[in-house]
Amino acid sequence: MTDKLDFMREELQALQDEKRFINIRTMDSAADGWMVVDGRRVLNFCTNNYLGLANHPALKDAAKRAIDEWGVGPAAVRTIAGTQALHIAFERRMAEFKGVEASMLVQSGFCANQAAIAPLVGRDRATGMQDVIFSDRLNHASIIDGARLSGAKIVVFEHRDAEDLERQIVENLPKYRRGLMITDGVFSMDGDVAPLDKLYAVAERYGVMTMVDDAHGEGVLGRGKGIVHHFGLQGQFDVEIGTLSKAFGVMGGVIAGKQVVIDYIRQKARPNLFSSAITPADTAACIASVDYIEAHPELVDRLWENAEYFKAGIQRLGIDTGVTETPIVPVMLGDVKLAKAFSAKLFEYGVFAMALGFPTVPEGKARIRVMNTAAHTREDLDLGLATFEKVARELGVI
Repeated sequence: MTDKLDFMREELQALQDEKRFINIRTMDSAADGWMVVDGRRVLNFCTNNYLGLANHPALKDAAKRAIDEWGVGPAAVRTIAGTQALHIAFERRMAEFKGVEASMLVQSGFCANQAAIAPLVGRDRATGMQDVIFSDRLNHASIIDGARLSGAKIVVFEHRDAEDLERQIVENLPKYRRGLMITDGVFSMDGDVAPLDKLYAVAERYGVMTMVDDAHGEGVLGRGKGIVHHFGLQGQFDVEIGTLSKAFGVMGGVIAGKQVVIDYIRQKARPNLFSSAITPADTAACIASVDYIEAHPELVDRLWENAEYFKAGIQRLGIDTGVTETPIVPVMLGDVKLAKAFSAKLFEYGVFAMALGFPTVPEGKARIRVMNTAAHTREDLDLGLATFEKVARELGVI
């Protein structure tokens, strides 16, 4: 008799045979430029800790003070008894930082996309009329999932292509009740940047709502304030999605924009209505992080200096770094087995940089994704580059 779980065993075996099985390493120390991973001290090029704040004393002190004053958990959803004064203080501070009318704190960046999309578009229960989402082909999984959960029609436009966005709007918008354009700001696998000014102009021309996920742009672009500031569009985009788990170094998600939009989403967002509020320690650390980033713009400068130095070093080796425009540096290797072997060799020599293959990236586009941070010194980068060169020569990449 066939075991009902055999399909799992078969698929897991196939993943292992195809070298696509994810072996999860264990972090034995705080996120920083150097970490202890699986018991070994290694140079870290894996985390999204862009500004090196995940282990910063100012953030840790804020979290400790919040625990003493507020306890360890809010013990309720935001709409019942979980909204603490700390949450309100963070939302006001983040709105000020982003130059928008209002912001809303949720549990994660992934949750933020699920929280924001469904209230804005879907299907009208009374009339059956459907809305339409115009989504960049390479948008993050959290956008894709949020769009699917909304029940709206999803129309994909070609990656970073404002002309194709306009074609899709002209062809499809008249068939639906209302439209929403969604794009990532910085695309996390390739490090390229959405042409936000062009996409915004097209969407506004046709009365389509606008939304950008700035997860990898906050703390990086726009002098640290994100991609909307980078393009001078602050206060104009209808919805900005952010995460506090990358450059801010903590945890949580942000929905920011016009007051009416945030008020509307707050009433309808399911993560806000049905999941407990974020902890006092996280919230206080997030406030401290925003304050620290604004007071220390040199962190952003150091991040970019490090990224440009490392990228130039990889390119001098004759290795393709793809289309990146940001501190995300993909070391393009193509074959997933080669990328996995490359990552394993790096770790053997004391450098932590993970391989990414299908389905995270397209077939034939496997890579080592290097996440540069302000926590790295020039000596760290030189060591990293020397190790990449050593492995590349051993494996015949160069």
